Amino acid sequence: MNIHEYQAKEVLKGYGVAIQEGIVADTPEQAVEAAKKLTEQTGTQWWVIKAQIHAGGRGKGGGVKLAKSLDEVKEISGKILGMQLVTPQTGPEGKLVRKVLIAQDVYYPGESETSEFYMSVLLNRSTGKNIIMYSTEGGMDIETVAHDTPHLIFKEEIDPSVGLQAFQARKIAYNLGLSGDAFKQMVKFVFALYKAYEGTDSSLFEINPVLKTSDNKIIAVDSKVNLDDNALFRHKDLAALRDIHEEDPTEVEAGEAGLSYVKLDGNVGCMVNGAGLAMATMDIIKLSGGDPANFLDVGGTADAKRVETAFRIILKDPNVKAILVNIFGGIVRCDRVAQGVVDAYKNIGEINVPIIVRLQGTNAEEAKELIDNSGLQVHSAVLLQEAADRVKEVLA
Repeated sequence: MNIHEYQAKEVLKGYGVAIQEGIVADTPEQAVEAAKKLTEQTGTQWWVIKAQIHAGGRGKGGGVKLAKSLDEVKEISGKILGMQLVTPQTGPEGKLVRKVLIAQDVYYPGESETSEFYMSVLLNRSTGKNIIMYSTEGGMDIETVAHDTPHLIFKEEIDPSVGLQAFQARKIAYNLGLSGDAFKQMVKFVFALYKAYEGTDSSLFEINPVLKTSDNKIIAVDSKVNLDDNALFRHKDLAALRDIHEEDPTEVEAGEAGLSYVKLDGNVGCMVNGAGLAMATMDIIKLSGGDPANFLDVGGTADAKRVETAFRIILKDPNVKAILVNIFGGIVRCDRVAQGVVDAYKNIGEINVPIIVRLQGTNAEEAKELIDNSGLQVHSAVLLQEAADRVKEVLA
C-alpha cells in the first residue's frame, strides 16, 4: 500500500528521522494558514508547495513550486489543487490533486554548500536480506543514474537476523563523502531510517533527496513509502492512511467484494480460483497469442453472487475481447461454479464477448453438462490447453 509524502514523513518522524517539516492543506485558504503556522514553528520565510499524489516526478509536471510570499502560497496552491497532474509515473491520464503539502524551505544560505543524496531501503528477495541503496546523485532519476553511472550507486546488505551494524552506517556516510557533524548526522539518519523500515513492515522506503543542509543537518526532503499489505493487520494505524482516490476504482470495488484483482493491459479477462492457477492461466493465455487483461482470484467460495461480481468487474474493462474462467473444484464444487456462470450471464444481460469455461475437479462432468445445455454462448473446455486453443480461436 502506498501512502502520501506528508503521511510518510510523519511515519519517519515518529522513528526519529529528521524531515523537512510541512503541513497538509485541502484549499488555498488552508494553505495560507499552514504557511503562517509553519513560519511560527520553523522560522521559514519561503514555502514549498507540493502536490500530494501517489507518483514520482511531480516537479517535472508542475506539481512542486516555491512560494516567496503568502499571496504566492494562495495563488500557487489554487493552481495545483484540482489540477490533473501528469508525471512520468502517472501515464497520460494523470492524477487529480486533492491535497498539497506546504513545506518549509530548507535550502537556506549558510557557511557550506548543500548536497543532495539518494537513499532507499528494500528487500533483496534473492538473498533474503535487506539492502540500503544510496548514491551521491540525489534529486535525479535514480534509474538514469544507475544506467549512465552505475559506479555511483552503492549498496549495503543487511542480515535481518543481525540488523544494521554501526560500521555499515559509518561506511554509508563515508561513501557519501561526509565528514564532521554531517558525518555524525548521517549515521544517525541511517539508523533511524532502517528502524522505521523494519518497524512498519514496509517493502520500500525511498528518500530522494536526502539533504545535507548548509548547517550540516541531514533531513528527508521527500519520501516514498510502500507498506506491505500482508502486514497491515499488525498496523491498524498505518492501514488507516489508505487513500482509495489514488487507487484504481475497479481494484477498490473488487477488494470490497473480497476478490483479489489487479488490472493489466491485455485483452483476455481471467477468472480463476487460487493465485498459482491464476498465474498459470495468464501464462497459457500469453502462449496462445493473447494478453491477460487482469489477475482475478475469486478464492475458494466461488458461489453465484461472487462469480457475477467478478464478471461485472472484468467487463468494466473495454479492452477485454474474451473471458477465460478456469476453476479447479477442490473446496468448491464445479457444478456450483457453472451454475454461477449461467446465473451471472442471465443477470448481467447481453455479454458481447465470448466466454470460455474450464472446470476441473469435484463434479466437473456435471458442470460441463450444465454449461453445454444452458443455451448460452459459453464455450466449455476440459484441458487447460483446450481452453487456451479456444481463446486463440475467438481472438482470431
